[in-house]
Amino acid sequence: MPTLAAILQLLIAVAFVSIPVVRHRYGTTAAAAAEAELARQRVPGTVLADNGISFDASGHETAAPAGVAAVMVTLAALNLAGNPWGETLGWIVMPLVLLGNGLIVWSNLTAADSVRAAFRRKGDPVLLRVDVPALLKAAESGFPAWVRIQQYVRNTVVFAGAALVLAVTALA
Repeated sequence: MPTLAAILQLLIAVAFVSIPVVRHRYGTTAAAAAEAELARQRVPGTVLADNGISFDASGHETAAPAGVAAVMVTLAALNLAGNPWGETLGWIVMPLVLLGNGLIVWSNLTAADSVRAAFRRKGDPVLLRVDVPALLKAAESGFPAWVRIQQYVRNTVVFAGAALVLAVTALA
């Protein structure tokens, strides 16, 4: 059973690493599309950078998924080695992975509201007139169509994988 848990944890690691890989490869194109949409709305393209909005793999967009992947690889190594810490730490980490991925999904689903709220907090009249859904849709168009499928697969691997690790551990 520890081997199955380790395989699932390695798959979860790969799923998390896929986030910055895709953003690194296509983020510049997404940013250009978003800036073009802002120009269409007669809003300066610097609004994105000025408000910390990026579509690339900078900062936490790489650090967080890479950190989760590193923890998953460590747990997998412990499980493959038959170290009891793999199971113990799995009981702590896997629920956090489920919760964290749930927050990622929630953040993606509420992105337009979050960006609107951030723009409102700034109080800048230029930001208040940005059509945020159009901006985000333009940015999304900078990523290949298969990225949406990759997101579904990634979420399935993470949610199902973490739940299965817990189930396998409970049955061991």
